[in-house]
Amino acid sequence: MVKKSNENSAVKNYKKTGIVAAVVVLVAVLGGLAVYRLNSNSGATVAESLEAVSTDSANGANLRIAVIRMDAIQTQASALKDLRSQKEKYENELRNELEKEQKTLEKEKTEIEKSQDVLSREALQRRVVDYQNRVTKLQRDLTERAQSIEMSYQRALNEIQTKHLDPIIEGVIAKKNLSLVLDGRMARTGADVANLDITDEVVSALDKKVSNVKMETPKGF
Repeated sequence: MVKKSNENSAVKNYKKTGIVAAVVVLVAVLGGLAVYRLNSNSGATVAESLEAVSTDSANGANLRIAVIRMDAIQTQASALKDLRSQKEKYENELRNELEKEQKTLEKEKTEIEKSQDVLSREALQRRVVDYQNRVTKLQRDLTERAQSIEMSYQRALNEIQTKHLDPIIEGVIAKKNLSLVLDGRMARTGADVANLDITDEVVSALDKKVSNVKMETPKGF
């Protein structure tokens, strides 16, 4: 009997990624700080150490905070919607090719099974090996092309963020004189806080700056 190959596993699913990381601004970045074990007779006490710390803190009257929902920007901004459409176009093309190749391989598999009693052992073995090689090649090619789609998509996402979205957010921060912008997906806010969410304004400004960014053609297309 001919060993059946699992050609249906010719391509792996790969998850769709959304936009790049959420933006958190105006938060101080701490440098590396080495921690040493203290001896009982060396170093200051906690109280003495705290003498170096001031009593100043952020003043609620002057602290200006805003929230931005990056997931909403991903779904609403024109450039990002267009970019997703480009990605889906390549994915659909790849999916159609997979279905076509699967049908061809299934037909050949059936023919091999029918020829077991007709072909010599050597001829049958050559045909089986050829079939297995085709399945392996199909799997490799489709996987590489799927990865190429994702890489091209991520490069375009990075271009939108670094060249367009980040400058827009920085401009909004400067114009509104904001102290801190939080990722709205993690923030919990009250319903009566006016002018807290700047997402719609960022989307409008981004749409005005850029409406589409063309994906680099993935390898194999």
